[in-house]
Amino acid sequence: MTKPVVLIAEELSPATIDALGPDFDVRSVDGTDRPALLSALADAHAVLIRSATRIDAEAIEAAPRLKVVARAGVGLDNVDIKTATTAGVMVVNAPTSNIISAAELTVGHILSLARRIPAAHASLAQGQWKRSAYTGTELFEKTVGIIGLGRIGALIAARLQAFDMRVVAYDPYVTSARAQQLGVQLVSLDELLEQSDFVTIHMPKTPETTGMIGAAQFRVMKPTAYVVNVARGGLIDEAALHEALTTGEIAGAGLDVFTSEPPAEGGTARALLDLPNVVVTPHLGASTEEAQEKAGVSVARSVRLALGGELVPDAVNVAGGVIDPYVRPGIPLVEKLGQIFAALAHSPLTSLDVEVHGELNSYDVSVLKLAALKGVFTNIVSETVSYVNAPLLAEQRGVEVRLLVDDDSPEYRNIITLRGALSDGSQLSVSGTLTGTKQIEKLVGINDYAIELPIEQHHVVMVYTDRPGIVAIYGQKFGEAGINIAGMQIARREAGGQALSVLTVDSPVPDALLEEVSSAIHAGLFRQIEITES
Repeated sequence: MTKPVVLIAEELSPATIDALGPDFDVRSVDGTDRPALLSALADAHAVLIRSATRIDAEAIEAAPRLKVVARAGVGLDNVDIKTATTAGVMVVNAPTSNIISAAELTVGHILSLARRIPAAHASLAQGQWKRSAYTGTELFEKTVGIIGLGRIGALIAARLQAFDMRVVAYDPYVTSARAQQLGVQLVSLDELLEQSDFVTIHMPKTPETTGMIGAAQFRVMKPTAYVVNVARGGLIDEAALHEALTTGEIAGAGLDVFTSEPPAEGGTARALLDLPNVVVTPHLGASTEEAQEKAGVSVARSVRLALGGELVPDAVNVAGGVIDPYVRPGIPLVEKLGQIFAALAHSPLTSLDVEVHGELNSYDVSVLKLAALKGVFTNIVSETVSYVNAPLLAEQRGVEVRLLVDDDSPEYRNIITLRGALSDGSQLSVSGTLTGTKQIEKLVGINDYAIELPIEQHHVVMVYTDRPGIVAIYGQKFGEAGINIAGMQIARREAGGQALSVLTVDSPVPDALLEEVSSAIHAGLFRQIEITES
């Protein structure tokens, strides 16, 4: 029997090859040699890459047998996930391979800033002996503020506590119980910026978090404070950072990531490299031998699972594995319900029930529990969320999760509800289903308000007191701002009581407009939802 062909397109550790085992025909090609890559892909069932090989629509079209693209690392910028999904090609990566390396690099930047190590090294290398010119500061009893207390943030907290530092954190999705477990004090973002001697950011890059540290935030910080970004380029406004550094608003910065990489000549990021109070590295968060080996071994195991027809925990676009075809369409639906749930939650989640009602009762739907957790955490943690780490993320945050299944679904063939308890004592639920021969994903309930609206990329959800003229108010304001309302559902329990409006809009709504409309209609709940495609 012919062995499946696994193509190695970049240099990977010997442990990666060992993890694949003897069941495959392992071949090698230089992934940067485009003609050679396209030719080799013709026979490939799987291809293993790092960051230099581009697997785009052309490459996928050249690979009619391709089942899986495996990226030995975290990022997937060089893979056309949408085209791969359409072609039925699974995409996997190694989302947790670099967390220790990233945490240690963050600590390295903090130490380099505190003791001015790079500048002192450069001076001594030039034959100078200027001890007094490079007087530093101790970490002992200083305050470090961690923005984003996910897995990397928690690792950094543990390491800096060993320096006897006080650790505060801002993360709206972490409970006080979890923070207490880590020995960390939760504070507001402004409080963190005001108190911290060192600020390090570890948030996912979303429309809401892009530029979240800007001019207003630098004005709050101490003039002796340092800021570090080893997470995502763009979380810190680079122009505002340059201004803060050159005017003495803050003392210095440590940067491993930039809005454009490498920083272009003449750009703001390039100007940051020339400042004496900035420590920079060329995106080295995952650049350790250990992280590279973990990444290679992880994706090799995923390839084995994928080509063996088993569940692939680290798949980013399809779940893979032995999942009944009747269950499979529910996976992306439930992931999106999880994202909607997270966007509507106004305080940290403490428990979550994934309720599956209807004909799905007869099938193994355990993957839907994983899909719900993946959706809930996708836009609220800095690391890539997968089926393998989503339960761990829930456990770390003290979130209890149950899967409840029954055949009671009077209105739809199947209905799936995510019902959770929040730390402020409130409850939240969102429900969805698939309808028609095209299996259209629909949102059919929020907090027991009955609606039926196709799930799209952009939604606005609002709750207000039912009264005449509300639709006219938000319709006019959105129209004047050029925001097109493509769909709308309104639900209420009684006339004059609380009403729910869910809008489908064609583009994101600016925050200022959201605040204006919310104030105009006296909304009790007002949220924008942006669905991230897996």
